[in-house]
Amino acid sequence: MFSNGGIQIPGRLPLLLTHEGVLLPGSTMRISVDTPRNMQLVKSRLLKGTSLKSTIIGVIPNTRDPEHDTDDLPTLHSIGTAGMAVQVVGSNWPKPHYTLLITGVCRFRVSGLLKERPFPLAEVEQLDQLEQYTATEDNTAQDGELGELSQKFYQAAVQLVGMLDMSVPVVAKLRRLLDSLPKETLPDVVASMIRTSNKEKLQVLDAVSLEERLKRTLPMLTRQIEGLKLLQKSRKPRPDDDKRVLSVRKGGVFPGRQFSLEEEAEDDDGDDTVALERKVHGANMHEAALKVCLKELKRLKKMPQSMPEYALTRNYLDLMVELPWSKSTKDCLDIRAARVVLDDDHYAMDKLKRRVLEYLAVRQLKTTLKGPILCFVGPPGVGKTSVGRSIARTLGREFHRIALGGVCDQSDIRGHRRTYVGSMPGRIINGLKTVGVNNPVILLDEVDKLGRSLQGDPAAALLEVLDPEQNHSFTDHYLNVAFDLSQVIFIATANSTATIPAALLDRMELLQVPGYTQEEKVEIAHRHLIPHQLEQHGLTPQQLQIPHDTTLDTITSYTREAGVRSLERKIGAICRAVAVKVAEGQKFPKAEGVTTEGVTTEGVTSEGSGQEQGDMAAPPEMPIVIDHVALKDILGPPLFEMEVSEHLTLPGVALGLAWTPLGGEIMFVEASRMEGDGQLTLTGQLGDVMKESAQLAITWLRANAKNYQLTSVVGGQDPLEGTDIHLHFPAGAVTKDGPSAGVTIVTCLASLFSGRLVRSDVAMTGEITLRGLVLPVGGIKDKVLAAHRAGVKHIILPKRNEKDLEEIPAKIRAELDFTTASNLDEVLNAAFDGGFPGTANNTHTHTQLTSKL
Repeated sequence: MFSNGGIQIPGRLPLLLTHEGVLLPGSTMRISVDTPRNMQLVKSRLLKGTSLKSTIIGVIPNTRDPEHDTDDLPTLHSIGTAGMAVQVVGSNWPKPHYTLLITGVCRFRVSGLLKERPFPLAEVEQLDQLEQYTATEDNTAQDGELGELSQKFYQAAVQLVGMLDMSVPVVAKLRRLLDSLPKETLPDVVASMIRTSNKEKLQVLDAVSLEERLKRTLPMLTRQIEGLKLLQKSRKPRPDDDKRVLSVRKGGVFPGRQFSLEEEAEDDDGDDTVALERKVHGANMHEAALKVCLKELKRLKKMPQSMPEYALTRNYLDLMVELPWSKSTKDCLDIRAARVVLDDDHYAMDKLKRRVLEYLAVRQLKTTLKGPILCFVGPPGVGKTSVGRSIARTLGREFHRIALGGVCDQSDIRGHRRTYVGSMPGRIINGLKTVGVNNPVILLDEVDKLGRSLQGDPAAALLEVLDPEQNHSFTDHYLNVAFDLSQVIFIATANSTATIPAALLDRMELLQVPGYTQEEKVEIAHRHLIPHQLEQHGLTPQQLQIPHDTTLDTITSYTREAGVRSLERKIGAICRAVAVKVAEGQKFPKAEGVTTEGVTTEGVTSEGSGQEQGDMAAPPEMPIVIDHVALKDILGPPLFEMEVSEHLTLPGVALGLAWTPLGGEIMFVEASRMEGDGQLTLTGQLGDVMKESAQLAITWLRANAKNYQLTSVVGGQDPLEGTDIHLHFPAGAVTKDGPSAGVTIVTCLASLFSGRLVRSDVAMTGEITLRGLVLPVGGIKDKVLAAHRAGVKHIILPKRNEKDLEEIPAKIRAELDFTTASNLDEVLNAAFDGGFPGTANNTHTHTQLTSKL
């Protein structure tokens, strides 16, 4: 490529399309790369290249407006500049891009385009035959008209430099270069040095012959001289003016003594800095932030654009002026309207809506209310996130959701320090920038799923954010100045509080959001889910109808969940099946003699409508009504049909109630005995608490075996004598732990040792002590709803959980019988038909709660 005779470029060059300016031979230009084609060129050619040849690329000016760029390759300019990539700098803020420092080598003409993707590759013809010149009289001499034009141009360039202050190093260096540079390169160098438009530079680029180049460049040089004369007449020049007219940078690209020139300070850049300073003063930020911005702005003015820190400082200032330091929205507080909005958006959830209305009412009376931070805790699909959105709509505030699931880096909350490459602010500050106001409603979703890693603990970083007494001076590491978050309404959501650190939990007011009853799910389906799915699938109520009975069948036979997400998916499956029938019917004319008024179809197809010509079925009659037959055809056999009573057919089986982050569930406990030496085996992925409950149950039964007539198979008083016990919790792939299975294990083992069956309609929950007392547990409402979904009619609860039954809907309570027990005697007496031998049912009567609760 570089030979002794001159400079020769490759015959094939990758093309870099730039709209930022025109690169001329002998000049150096910084080019920002952010389009897909140019990004791919940098990654594939410049970053992976190992030879000098790989750094030579073709730079083509792109006259298309960058805002209207498309995936199609624009029409290429016929002439470009072969340039050498001297420097490649990458950054990912505000979006991934590269900055290239390119030095022009020579002109080329595009002969043909070889490919367009992943970046353009073209065959090129070199136009400038550049020699490696040395400053001698022989190679500077010119003859005839061309020599006279070249000499005139040289004298004008010397005159321009002579009008500047030679004490400025950049001017002195330029003066020396005028004598060193070959006269053939002067037009390109001067055109890139003085202030000219891109259109004029493009004319210089298209001038292939030296004579034409001189003729086009000389008027530009003369205009620059005249402008400088007027400037000197109007006021006394300053040394800074010399830098503003032109600047020189040593290129160091060609062998020998050739240099490249670059314009450092454009008028646009100066105006841009002035505009930025005006924005800083107009951002209404507090005094400390303003002081920092002015200091950074002062550094920016003195900083060359070629420095990587220039872009970092500029991005920082852009963020500071975009933040809503004092911009806010005015609350539209109307409690009556808020009640209507909440009732329209959400069915049931009375306790949660009542607390939200209380919060809004207090804020209406005291506008400077600080906190509290509300945390909605409940299973998935019950509407926690949508309640937060409704609160924002009620207040007339902006809404922003931050998903915290899986976040394990504290920088996601507090931001990165600006000393790191690719630093950026945290999600809180970024969210405020997005919404553009300082008092939005910010939803911190899945706060219980925060992680922890070597990069810090994001839950600890949230402590300051969620403390109403501290967040008025929240400091993001990227900003490094305080920002007031006290006007922001923070709402957190979680499925469970078990994984939330105690310090963070203390910052928030917990509001439990339990699962829905079957009746509530039916209402939600017909008020919200079915209309939404009809709209999503392009259907109307005149085409598809789902009766309430079908919805109830879907809930009981195809979904077992606390929320309604699975139900909405099942409704979506029904809509898709009907959409197929409707789309097929649109292809055929309506069959003669078939009326659709008041007619419903069995399943998803009409019957008795006959056949069209060519054995093609007639379109279905409208509306299509989904009954139990159609439901089974679409969704398949029912997923949940097994009755609880089918499990309780042998001694040693009991039904318990458990709470999970997904809602309440029923849980079977099975026990078996065989000859052995008294060993106890536990299976089913049990945690430490469950294992301890099993040990407590065994110990209590052994201590009271004589009273309850529980003997071993060999006739001893110890029920474990000569016997091995295997206790199993089905669904072994699911980890089970928690203090609510004690009474269930005792009942299961008592059934095993006595040979009696547990009542098939009874489920129970509660923890036990070594003395046989029944302790209260949590999640009562979720557990009762799970039992109701499973068809259980009788529930045994701890006595101290009696107060929790008030949260159960009255209709559910009317369909269930409750027994509250304070000791295991009462539990066993209620779990077996006719009581249990040896219990205190003859002297103490357990508490029986009926539907009158």
